[in-house]
Amino acid sequence: MTGQPWDASYHEGPAPWDIGRPQPWVVRLGAEGGFTGTVLDVGCGTGENALHVASLGLSVLGIDVAETALAIAREKAQERGIDVVFALADALQLERLGRRFTTLLDCGLFHTFDADERPVYVASLASVTEHGGTLYISCFSDEGQDVGPHPVSQKELADAFNASAVWSIAGIEPFRIQTRFHADGAPAWLATIKRI
Repeated sequence: MTGQPWDASYHEGPAPWDIGRPQPWVVRLGAEGGFTGTVLDVGCGTGENALHVASLGLSVLGIDVAETALAIAREKAQERGIDVVFALADALQLERLGRRFTTLLDCGLFHTFDADERPVYVASLASVTEHGGTLYISCFSDEGQDVGPHPVSQKELADAFNASAVWSIAGIEPFRIQTRFHADGAPAWLATIKRI
């Protein structure tokens, strides 16, 4: 996957998914102790979710293919005095990071992959997740009004991980993900998935 088209999303101001603050569900999970150990934010964009999790005292790596987004994220980290690392990396080749994480966060990346890419992404995530670790995925849902681009069904999301022997789905719940173009959020799924 090339980062160039994604990078262009940040050239003319904030991208549609860049709301300038962490997603409410990330804040909620953080308050509930949902993030533990070392944390990987896959497709971190300009870093708001990663910065929030790092502000809770956790070690966080945010990765993306968009250099412009990463530069903005690094600037925010410096301005806020938050210790977090942002790096250029391909979500389909996470094993190249040479590290493992206890908690993984995917906010709005899963739904950008087509059916052929999903098994590659699922395997890539498994390659860097500690056994017993937790993966949180939020993605656009195909249920409800005013759905976001590339919506997926609950079955498609579940099937992608059920096809792998190393993941166990703890739950998939409907919720709303915040964007710059949906006043009350867009229909979405929030999945909690455990690495076996």
